[in-house]
Amino acid sequence: MPGKVKLKELPARLLAWYDGHARDLPWRVSPADRTAGKRPDPYRIWLSEIILQQTTIPHGTPYFHTFTQRWPDVRALANSRDEEVMAAWAGLGYYARARNLLKCAREVVALGGFPETEAQLVKLPGIGPYTAGAIAAIAFDQQAAAVDGNVDRVFSRLLALKGEWQAEKKVIAAAVRALVPAQRPGEFAEALMDLGATICTPTRPNCLICPLSDLCAARAEGGPERYPMKPAKGVARVRQGCAYVLVDGDEVLLVRRPDKGLLGGMLALPSTDWPKTGIPDEAPPAEADWQAVGDVRHVFTHFALTLSVKRAALNGKRPDGVWTPIRDVAGLPTVFAKAFRLATTDA
Repeated sequence: MPGKVKLKELPARLLAWYDGHARDLPWRVSPADRTAGKRPDPYRIWLSEIILQQTTIPHGTPYFHTFTQRWPDVRALANSRDEEVMAAWAGLGYYARARNLLKCAREVVALGGFPETEAQLVKLPGIGPYTAGAIAAIAFDQQAAAVDGNVDRVFSRLLALKGEWQAEKKVIAAAVRALVPAQRPGEFAEALMDLGATICTPTRPNCLICPLSDLCAARAEGGPERYPMKPAKGVARVRQGCAYVLVDGDEVLLVRRPDKGLLGGMLALPSTDWPKTGIPDEAPPAEADWQAVGDVRHVFTHFALTLSVKRAALNGKRPDGVWTPIRDVAGLPTVFAKAFRLATTDA
């Protein structure tokens, strides 16, 4: 394991590497621009961190551009309509994050701006310890630690950690916090993220060009890709349900899902529940000549879902819901968008 004396070299060495290898990201201020006096926009840092909590940079970047074009600052976002933001969020999943995004924006406006410290930021909706540390460090130059999955991987290899993973995560958090420099703490956080994303990758880490390779205990062992040593993931449970596409002329029935629960508050197709076991036995939204058109499959974090999709033309009284022109349907959660496309393609 690298000694504490050697690890003290890490911040300066990492920042020197970052000066020449920082990724060009739309929410980031480059090292050269920071030197010239440009400061990061806390709104853009916060927004990017929330978007990227459960997705990749390639997938999340177009959403970042959409949000900043429609809502260029936190006040504009706070004043937006809930359904507009939820629709813009469609495809990012975890819709509770979109609801918390709005709650947070409105609280920030009420406060008169973003708080600057970890302790204050973590009190806001949707902001956990990592996100609070990242915003405090990157946007406000606070000496705060931001430990995400990339940083966990880098330090699990640097220290060759072999113990129980949750306990080792605490070791990593303490090690990172002890190394955050008083100068350039935000760039230190960004540099660690970049190192994990571009060099110390989950498979085939490129140790030959790593600026920290001689400090790395896992490399000295000859098997850095073995780390982190996390417990094996269980097999995702498979649930079943049914989605209904009920059309009346050129309109289709949509419903607003309950605020609480999975996909809460989103417009969706009518559907059954998705029980943990068995097949749901629930009535469709109206009596009609329902035709099965196929199945769609979607994987959530903790389970996979197979929806049987059925389509029918209304032949009686309209049930309550949000009747929407078929051509205007947009922003459905991914699983329902799949079902809608299946039922309306070449219909």
